[in-house]
Amino acid sequence: MNLPTRLLGSVALAVLVGGCSLSSVLGGGGKPPATLLTLTPELAAPGEFERVANAGQAVTINTPVTSKELHTLRVPVQVTPTDVQYVTNAQWIDTPDRLFRDLLSETVLRRTNRVVLDPRQAGLDPGLVVSGELQRFGYDPATGQAVVRFDAALSTVGGTRVETRRFEAQAPSDGSAASIGPALNRAANEVAIKVADWIGSRPAS
Repeated sequence: MNLPTRLLGSVALAVLVGGCSLSSVLGGGGKPPATLLTLTPELAAPGEFERVANAGQAVTINTPVTSKELHTLRVPVQVTPTDVQYVTNAQWIDTPDRLFRDLLSETVLRRTNRVVLDPRQAGLDPGLVVSGELQRFGYDPATGQAVVRFDAALSTVGGTRVETRRFEAQAPSDGSAASIGPALNRAANEVAIKVADWIGSRPAS
């Protein structure tokens, strides 16, 4: 190995080692947690059913927008307005934006009589389109609460009318990996039910 190649190899090794050390400090490296977290609907499943939607009557639920601190498999802790850390040994099976979209879709399906479409099916007839921003989805140590905040937007066929509304729910937690998952699931379900009722109160056509 000539000298330049050896130097490049040393630099690459240093970068890898440094990256691993930083990752471990932030809780992103090392052994993955034994348990992965997910969201599950609290409403009873309807079983087999058949629904029909006329033009403009279906509901399409898009994946919400999230900030960078939420677009991760880890659970954020808002220590101060400018300091975000993460719960140790807690990890989602998917990012919160997709998990919440799936939960919201299933909750609307179970709570209302609407035909609910995945965004990939929107070419059929999107009907009412629900989008928004998932602003909070983590733990607040100042209050000892898991917090879910969703700024929703609902647009009618053709975008002729747009409504917005903020939904928020909290559930007690001690911030540990064992309690934060169930707490966030409770809060997310409460928000999803509120959104479903909001959607269900809109005219069907």
